[in-house]
Amino acid sequence: MKNNFLFLFFLFLSFNFFGQSIVQNVPFTNIGPSVMSGRVVDFDVNPDQPTEFYVAYASGGLWYTNNNGTSFTAVTETAPTQNMGDVAVDWNSGTIYIGTGESNSSRSSYAGIGILKSTDKGKIWTNVGLPDSHHIGRVIINKNNTDEVVVGVIGHLYSSNAERGIFKTTDGGKSWKNVLFIDENTGVIDLSVSPTNPDIMYAASWERTRKAWDFDGDGDHSAIYKSTDAGSTWTKMTDAKSGFPSDGGVGRIGLAAFSDDVIYALLDNQNRRPAEKKVTSEGLKKEDFETMSTIDFSKLDTKKLDEFLKANRFDKKYTAKSVKEKVENGSIKPIDLSVYLTDANSVMFDTPVIGAEVYKSTDGGKTWSKTHKGFIDGLYSSYGYYFGLIAVNTKNEDKVYIGGVPLLKSVDGGETFESIGKENVHSDHQAIWVNPNLNGHVINGNDGGVNITYDDGENWTKNNSLAVGQYYYVNVDNKKPYNVYGGFQDNGVWYGPSTYKASKSWEGTGQYPYKRIGGGDGMQVQIDSRDDNIVYSGSQFGYYTRLNIETGERLSFNPKHELGDSPYRYNWQTPILLSPHNQDILYMAANKLLRSMDKGENFEVISGDLTTGGKKGNVPFGTIATISESPFQFGMIYTGSDDGLIQLTKDGGVTWSKISDDLPQGLWVSRVIASQHERNRVYATLNGYRSDDFKAYAYVSEDMGNTWKSIANGLPDYSINVIKEDPIDENILYLGTDNEVFVSFDKGQNWQVFSNGIPKVAVHDLVIQEREKDLIIGTHGRSLYKANIATLQQYNNVKNKTIALFKLPEMRHSSRWGNSWSQYSKPYLPNIEVSYFTSNAGTVKLEVLADEKNVLYSETLKTDSGFNFKDYDFSVSEKSLKSYFIKKKIDLKKADNGKYYLPKGEYLLRVSKGKESVTEKLVVK
Repeated sequence: MKNNFLFLFFLFLSFNFFGQSIVQNVPFTNIGPSVMSGRVVDFDVNPDQPTEFYVAYASGGLWYTNNNGTSFTAVTETAPTQNMGDVAVDWNSGTIYIGTGESNSSRSSYAGIGILKSTDKGKIWTNVGLPDSHHIGRVIINKNNTDEVVVGVIGHLYSSNAERGIFKTTDGGKSWKNVLFIDENTGVIDLSVSPTNPDIMYAASWERTRKAWDFDGDGDHSAIYKSTDAGSTWTKMTDAKSGFPSDGGVGRIGLAAFSDDVIYALLDNQNRRPAEKKVTSEGLKKEDFETMSTIDFSKLDTKKLDEFLKANRFDKKYTAKSVKEKVENGSIKPIDLSVYLTDANSVMFDTPVIGAEVYKSTDGGKTWSKTHKGFIDGLYSSYGYYFGLIAVNTKNEDKVYIGGVPLLKSVDGGETFESIGKENVHSDHQAIWVNPNLNGHVINGNDGGVNITYDDGENWTKNNSLAVGQYYYVNVDNKKPYNVYGGFQDNGVWYGPSTYKASKSWEGTGQYPYKRIGGGDGMQVQIDSRDDNIVYSGSQFGYYTRLNIETGERLSFNPKHELGDSPYRYNWQTPILLSPHNQDILYMAANKLLRSMDKGENFEVISGDLTTGGKKGNVPFGTIATISESPFQFGMIYTGSDDGLIQLTKDGGVTWSKISDDLPQGLWVSRVIASQHERNRVYATLNGYRSDDFKAYAYVSEDMGNTWKSIANGLPDYSINVIKEDPIDENILYLGTDNEVFVSFDKGQNWQVFSNGIPKVAVHDLVIQEREKDLIIGTHGRSLYKANIATLQQYNNVKNKTIALFKLPEMRHSSRWGNSWSQYSKPYLPNIEVSYFTSNAGTVKLEVLADEKNVLYSETLKTDSGFNFKDYDFSVSEKSLKSYFIKKKIDLKKADNGKYYLPKGEYLLRVSKGKESVTEKLVVK
């Protein structure tokens, strides 16, 4: 209760502090894209009208449709988080419960803030508890009592905690009881209730521990539990005698109850498969070199060695002749050929794990039997912790669906399976709803959004109208209009026009405005400033491509270490950077910094290991995460690593110095930015998310890192992902966190939060298009947002004024203003955004004048302290017709919408506050 109070107090404090933000009115516009969608985590479907349902996206919030996914409405725009774990709806009352914090335990699974509740279909949200849960697996509402809710809490992802297990409320969330607690590393990932009896419930516990360098997703505390009193008490059902695995290799479990006694379970079995006899193959193998002597190596057949080198894609500079010479002179050993093929970014097992298995109990969980023979290969690959999806048609006991990389269906109770994915269905399946009343009707949620079938997977519709993309990185070019580029979680790399507006018109042309230029998990993008067609982009762990968009020519590269050296360690989001001094020069980072002088054709190493050296585990760690080169000096380069080191070279990599000793240690360096305004200035942000440390860490140094000063004053406890300097005013900084975007006008002494048009969502990257003065926000869950910052860049010129009005763009007149093509079409409405600054809240008068005496339009506006924006439609008052236009013999015709509009000419637009007023020229051409 104490933690709950502190959390709610912080929310109150945060709202009141940042609610007075002087940039709260700065308008942001979502510019898509939507076609690739994003990761779904759950559905709740109206059983009486299945065209009505809610869909929860991992970090994109909750959405509602009542037309079978033709369109969706966001229902968490005002919620304090977009990070979803599970959703439960009482369709009779409209009450919604959201368990926040994604249930998956991946790199991009964001923590939540407990249970959110709405009793008005999402208009108002209230946090009703469990704030330290972080990640919630399932929420179940008793169908006979809306106030009785059972929640499966997984708990913290990167640390141990007590608020996990199963919690129950009987008063709608006013109080909670921890009805099942196992230990501080074991939570509950799934709950399944009998479709005919809400008293019968099953639960799956999951023991898992994640660190920045390792993930352990199994343990002997992973098990199945049962309740016969609606979740008030629980009994463990799986032990050595039950037939269900109960050892340390039990991983994530998914559950699907068919009845009181019949239940299916999908297990990620992390125990090893029996070793298979290795098939002897001709030619040399990697393992041959592990124990080979120098003498035996010298006797190898040159042709066979060349074949081995070519087949295993050794760098072309390594031939049988050159390698034998290196072994002979002692510069390498035979085992180095085996080491060269070792991937530092993957875990190598002598034998694979068992993987996905389906079990069934027909006696209420007392005994279990595996439904199939052999292995379900290809369902889980090596990451079963990411899935756990199983469903059964509650009118047909034998029809079972399981999801992993593919989506599989069984019509014989899990004995055999077939794939039901199609070309328009994304892989990686996270959620499913099976209609028991209409055979073949299935709603599927995956990493590419929502798909619906009415014929059991023979055909699917893709319902992807939502801009819920999970960006890792964004960049812009200099075309007119300029394009925005970026990499998405599991959805590749795309680029598209900054002028994008959501529309289905592309379905008529077949040409979606955004274009895909890369696959996999899309990562960083660099655009050659001399030729916007030359784009560098890539996917996870350092697999990059140079693409000529115009010609289609591609060059792929993933630099390998030198033969004899240790393999490179690449970050999941491997950083790349085109030198601002020469766009032929490309920097790329592993645990060492690499440089190409010829556009990625060849790379050289220009550093030693710039990390602490890595840690043993199954997740790459000890990698460089960020690079920045000073625009003042070629070869003055900063790097930041995922293990907390910031390094600097002033001579292009000849010498390096560590400059992070005075900063908090061991945190992920999310950004290091060399200033474009001062040679010695550098910014750094640190991120403690991967140790469940959500404090804001932001720093500036004015002496190249010799000393650092914190600039996180007043920021809430959200991990920081990115910081950017304004290109015009050195005092202005922009900052993106795991929940909001901020701006500072005084080099980080004070921060103001943006909130108009953009929800509380994780922000991974920011970029500024300097020519257009646009700020682009790359969110991890709601795609892209854009705002013009021209007025913000003038803040330090107007901050001491009572009122200031910013320059207005010229507008071209059109006879279409206010008119429509027919009685069935909407009139064309002109618009101009009037932006002004006021030192205090209150009211102002906005007027359009023909001259100092003749007022053509007048309106009193409520105004906030700071930046304000008002759309003006170029209409004039009817009173001005007699007082001005008729006298001037100017004939104005009433438009179809009943308004009169300004004719061509020069006018004045005036904003007044009290006795002070400011005026700008308003030109209609």
